[in-house]
Amino acid sequence: MKDAEYILEMDNIGKTFPGVKALDGVNFKVKRGEIHCLVGENGAGKSTLMKILSGVYPSGTFTGRIILNSTEQHFRSIEDSERAGIAIIHQELALIPELTIYENIFLGHEIKKGPFIDWNETIIKAKEVLKRIRVNINPETKVKDVGVGVQQLVEIGKALSKDVKLLILDEPTAALSEVDCENLLQILRELKKQGITCIMISHKLKEVISIADTITVLRDGKTITSIDATKRKVEEKEIIKYMVGREIEDIYPKREGVKYGDVCFELKNWTAFDPSKGREILHNINFKVHKGEIVGIAGLMGAGRTEMALSIFGNTKHYIIKGELYVNGVKKHLSSPEKAIKEKIVYVTEDRKGNGLVLIQDIKFNIPLSNLKQLLKGLFIDQHEEVNAANKFFNELNIKARSIEQVVGTLSGGNQQKVSVAKGLFTLPDLLILDEPTRGIDVGAKFEIYTIMNELVKRGMSIIMISSELPEILGMSDRIYVMSNGTMTGVIDAKDATEEKIMEMATA
Repeated sequence: MKDAEYILEMDNIGKTFPGVKALDGVNFKVKRGEIHCLVGENGAGKSTLMKILSGVYPSGTFTGRIILNSTEQHFRSIEDSERAGIAIIHQELALIPELTIYENIFLGHEIKKGPFIDWNETIIKAKEVLKRIRVNINPETKVKDVGVGVQQLVEIGKALSKDVKLLILDEPTAALSEVDCENLLQILRELKKQGITCIMISHKLKEVISIADTITVLRDGKTITSIDATKRKVEEKEIIKYMVGREIEDIYPKREGVKYGDVCFELKNWTAFDPSKGREILHNINFKVHKGEIVGIAGLMGAGRTEMALSIFGNTKHYIIKGELYVNGVKKHLSSPEKAIKEKIVYVTEDRKGNGLVLIQDIKFNIPLSNLKQLLKGLFIDQHEEVNAANKFFNELNIKARSIEQVVGTLSGGNQQKVSVAKGLFTLPDLLILDEPTRGIDVGAKFEIYTIMNELVKRGMSIIMISSELPEILGMSDRIYVMSNGTMTGVIDAKDATEEKIMEMATA
């Protein structure tokens, strides 16, 4: 294969942050017109490598060479890389909700007629871009009024409007439903036919195998291997072995001799009306959890799973609730998170960065946030107890960081998730509600989270797990409830469940 057939070569790339060598002599080659998947554990260096390529980390802040279209590049800004035909779509979407789709697509490179923006031409061009990515929607719609799946496609539309030749996608499907995921992957296949080269970072290995022409694995800042997936079938366990440096035979650790206790939590005829939307979002839900049980909640996006969790955990969205809630057989009214925590119920949010953690603070600050009263000594926080509490969970959950004084925003996604779980566990709950507990984290970190879950239920805790990943639901749950349009459409024992049965109930 001649080098001219490679659109990109990154040669011997090194990058150091204070006290951390993020990249150590990474070599990364991408063939023209291929879909190249970049995988590795959180903290392996994937995003750092792509930030170097896209100009986020400018030339001079790293070592090694970037060769694009056979020419060495020295990007000093994102604008430099965009002019060279590179566009990056980050995991956190960079759209402005109050602006329309067409305004977002051309934001920063507006179409002008003289000194003024030509809005008519902008709308025409936006329609052309949307057609190219198979989005049948009025470009004058505001971004806040479309789902996250369409928002992700609008981000791709933004990149296409800049005449992109090399498109980088960082975890593009992390927050998408199964249907939206498949739609996005199909669009990437169509862009490949149009001559656009794609680099995709993903933790979803089934997706990687289904779409990749080449798979490169990073581990600890080094290139471990590149696999040509066009020449042979690639197995998940092969990728996992390269990613974590060891074989994980079953990513879902088994529990032996599972025994449930009595019903510890129950909803009867639970209905919620959302005043902000002017409609019912939960309809006549009946649901129960036994002591020592993991109950999975499956469903498509918008099914009402998170809304149900929030209505249980203190009703922070101020829904108008009808129905009955029982804790250990006693009827309760949990009108605030504080009351829910008092009843030993805690919720760990799906959005750890936005709602779960204070990213600019350290681990020691974050873990006790959910129950500061426990640390009060008179009017003040007992700092000695704060350190003891943080160290306890730091060690029990095997949080990988320099110390409890490391800033949470600098941790990998998997370790941030462990801090978020630790924050919930600090309340000493009997019922732990985990909303998308492994979203955006690698397979090694997932295995650790699952192991923690199994250990917790072994001690007698109960867990409600909301997940959009059906293999996770099937692999970790004892019983599975399925939701669709705010209604419970079925419940099934995990041993009898299949992906097909769950999807049938989820689309009912």
